[in-house]
Formats: sequence, structure tokens, C-alpha cells
Amino acid sequence: MVETDKKRDIIIEGAIKRFTHYGISKTTMNEIAEDLSVSKPSLYYYFPDKTSLIHGVLEKIFSDYFEQVEREKLHKFRVEERLLSFVEIRHRFFVKYYMLHLSGGSPDAALHSEQLIGTFMAMKEKNQKFHAEVMAEAVEKGEIGDIDVEDMAELYLDSLAGITSLCLLQGNKQLLPSKKDLKMIREKQLSLSNIFIKGLK
Repeated sequence: MVETDKKRDIIIEGAIKRFTHYGISKTTMNEIAEDLSVSKPSLYYYFPDKTSLIHGVLEKIFSDYFEQVEREKLHKFRVEERLLSFVEIRHRFFVKYYMLHLSGGSPDAALHSEQLIGTFMAMKEKNQKFHAEVMAEAVEKGEIGDIDVEDMAELYLDSLAGITSLCLLQGNKQLLPSKKDLKMIREKQLSLSNIFIKGLK
């Protein structure tokens, strides 16, 4: 069982490496098998199709993300420091995995299965719940006023996502955002976080 899990993890890591370099839509299962020097039957044993492999990749990325934010949450920081550190983590993941285009816009049909959309939405809800818990703790400590933490967490995260989308739309229109675009996204998200928390106090 441990060996099976290890092989599965190796395939996922190999898929992430190729996906982030070439993009999901331009990557085939055969290419991943060749990269890892595994037989096609072996690859398809663990992942019957491309959608199931993307699902494995998505779970791995979100697992790593939540592991980092949960670890950061343990630090005894004030709410504004916590949210700023979460923005930094989100930004690092965005830069690292941008080529995956997991949030949509990719022509690859494998990205539009109900299973993947369901998983993505579940992870989005988990992230919202996590931020709501951070805000609820801040309310209890008197760091911010009495608010509907669920609504505020949703508004906050939607605002961060909106900044990313707008910066990319106004950017250089290339496949990848420039360093200037990435810096602008990070700076605006940090500014938004500061303004947001001040408004809640």
C-alpha cells in the first residue's frame, strides 16, 4: 500500500512539473509516462484518464496550500498580520502554478468535468471557512468589530480574486503575466488587506 501511494505521488509530481511548464491542455498522458519512464498501463492503473490525474494534482496543490496556511495560523499574530501572511502564501502558489489555469479559461475538456468543478468549489469553500474562522477569532479578541464572518470572508476572498483577474486583463496580454504584473497583483492584494481590516475595526 505504501509503495502504491509512493508511485501515485511520483506520477502526480511528474504531472505537476510538465503541467506547470507546458500547460495542461498541451500535455498528454503519453508524455507524462515518457517523462517518468513508466509504462502506459502503469500510468493508467493509477489514473484511468487525464481528468483523474488533474484531480490528483488539484488535491495535492490544495493540500500543500492548506498545510501552509494552517501552520501560519498557529502563530500568535494579530488578524492583519495573519491575513497579510496568507496573501503572501496565496501569491507564491499563484506564481508557481499559474500555468495550470485551474480557475478556468482553459480549452482542455478535462478541466471542465463535474468532478473537478466540484473539487475546486469544495476547496474554495474550505478556504472561505478557514478565513472566516480567523476573522471569528479576531472578533473574540476584540481586534475587529462584530461582523458576519462568513460574509466578510467571502467578500474579502472575492476581492482578492478580482484584483488578480483585473491585473491580468490589464497586463501585457501574453500567456504568462510579466514580473511587473505579478508584483502589481501582490502589492494591490496587500493594500486591499490593510484597508479591509481597517474598515472592520
